[in-house]
Amino acid sequence: MKIRRQAKILELINQYEIETQDELARHLKEEGFKVTQATIARDIRELKLMKVSSGGGHQKYTAIESGSERLVEKYLRVLRDGFVEMDKAGNLIVIRTVSGMAMAVAAALDAMNWSEVAGCIAGDDTIFCAVHTPEEAIRVMEKIKESMLQNIKDSTL
Repeated sequence: MKIRRQAKILELINQYEIETQDELARHLKEEGFKVTQATIARDIRELKLMKVSSGGGHQKYTAIESGSERLVEKYLRVLRDGFVEMDKAGNLIVIRTVSGMAMAVAAALDAMNWSEVAGCIAGDDTIFCAVHTPEEAIRVMEKIKESMLQNIKDSTL
């Protein structure tokens, strides 16, 4: 059932511009799948779906294939697009994002495979990024700041 459901999710996000978990759940229910919000969230995480801009201020879920150098730039773009601010609390980095973007930004951070990052937990607009040591948390914050500066450079060209 899980494999069929996840295959249907991939089909649906390719067919429709799905912006929210609720919208995805509605489509799945129309297709005969009984799902909960927790199931949808788990499937999104397992399928490594991310939200990307679909124009006009809207976002949509998309599947990102791993293993490509081009993906690093996509992950950085998601980070830049969703990032608002961050703060350090010991070996945790608390990252605030645009509403609805925390899961995508957390997935991007995880996918970048920075050795300092143990993992991320995302809500709607807040991420707890667990880093191995407080010193490494500072390094990760510097990497995030560098990606923000690169965004500014790119937009002025």
